[in-house]
Amino acid sequence: MTIKYDTNGLVPAIIQDATTKNVLMLGYMNKEAYKKTLDTKQVTFFSRSKQRLWTKGEESGHFLNLVDIKNDCDNDTLLIQVNPAGPTCHKGTDNCWGENNTSSYGFFSTLENVIKERVANKDTDKSYVASLFSKGINKVAQKVGEEAVETVIEAMDNNDELFLYESADLMFHYLMLLQAKGFTLKDIEKELMSRKK
Repeated sequence: MTIKYDTNGLVPAIIQDATTKNVLMLGYMNKEAYKKTLDTKQVTFFSRSKQRLWTKGEESGHFLNLVDIKNDCDNDTLLIQVNPAGPTCHKGTDNCWGENNTSSYGFFSTLENVIKERVANKDTDKSYVASLFSKGINKVAQKVGEEAVETVIEAMDNNDELFLYESADLMFHYLMLLQAKGFTLKDIEKELMSRKK
């Protein structure tokens, strides 16, 4: 791999969790740190403050176990994917921005949170979600069944717009059913990942 180090012999290294895809920290590597990272499979930086090689976790035990290294389009920034063994930040947080290193499913995660909030608020007059939940899990499950049938019917037709509409309804109600059963998309991901043998 061709790496363009700066005039100080350093290259920025963005550290990303290989599973969650969250950015954990930014460090700098010189040639020796890069080589040691490849050799040991634990991310090593050049510490500008200590003026020496520094393996993340050498004191805390919270190593960054190497999964992959990629170079950017200009060959002057590394993206290093890792499996972190504990919090990444020296302050004890999952990343250096004080955020939790949890999986995000984009808008689906937002939707899960909206459903959770509306169920908690129990405002059945203003919230369809709260109203459906108040009728019990059988009604939520029945609604998923209805939406599944409507999705299948539209799948056999040639109207893609209606198919997507019904698919969205199915997904929305399925997220509600997951919560009614006490589960989230994370649980589904875990189950599917266990099957990849």
